[in-house]
Amino acid sequence: MAGAFWGPKVRTFHGRAFDVCRAPSQNTMRRWRSSDYRGVGVYFGGRGRACRSQRVLNPSWMRAVDGMGWRVLPVYVGSQSPCVGSRHKKKVRIGRYPWQQGVQEGRDAVRRAGALNIQRSSPLYLDMEAYNYRKRKCANTTLAFVRAWNREVRRHGYVPGFYSSADSGVRHMEAARRAGVRDLPSVMWFARWHTKAHLYREPALWKYAWHPQRRIHQYAGNVKERHGGRTMVIDRNLVHAPVARIG
Repeated sequence: MAGAFWGPKVRTFHGRAFDVCRAPSQNTMRRWRSSDYRGVGVYFGGRGRACRSQRVLNPSWMRAVDGMGWRVLPVYVGSQSPCVGSRHKKKVRIGRYPWQQGVQEGRDAVRRAGALNIQRSSPLYLDMEAYNYRKRKCANTTLAFVRAWNREVRRHGYVPGFYSSADSGVRHMEAARRAGVRDLPSVMWFARWHTKAHLYREPALWKYAWHPQRRIHQYAGNVKERHGGRTMVIDRNLVHAPVARIG
């Protein structure tokens, strides 16, 4: 349904979602309708994406799962912070010109979304893995990239979202919000595992920031679940936020 907070063109969803490295087959998505999940996160692009091979992720898949009643959360894993913690992400760190790079990758995200029939007024979620935001130079570089990416995505009519660890990227964005920085994400997707699912009790965020209909909590990761005879390793999320409009 469309939330009054966003206006009629933005589609929002309140419920549980899973994200998985590779988009599952249509048959698996149909079988998983027996679960409590009704949203799915898909990794649709970005040079930092772990599962680059997405054999089933195409416009037909998008239309099919949308028709089944699934709500899609499109995730873009672009360049990562210069002080990223994961050794697997160090090869895709932001370079010397973070603003220009953010614009270029924002444009790429919009292009790839359009190729999947993800319409304007849909969210595109930038995945920024955990980094040491207390290192000032690194934090400034990362923030410049994120702001430029957000601005470019907005310029094309999409809603920029941001995924990160609650204690790194999310704290960084909250500090920037308090400082009055512009071009910040419109939606906050925070990862805090090993806790109950919640949206407005996250200690890294002021309770009225990114509120309402602007939050996703990833509360568990790399868990194995089986529904409808099909097993997947997923991350679990509680969502009250925009989801994709599929053409």
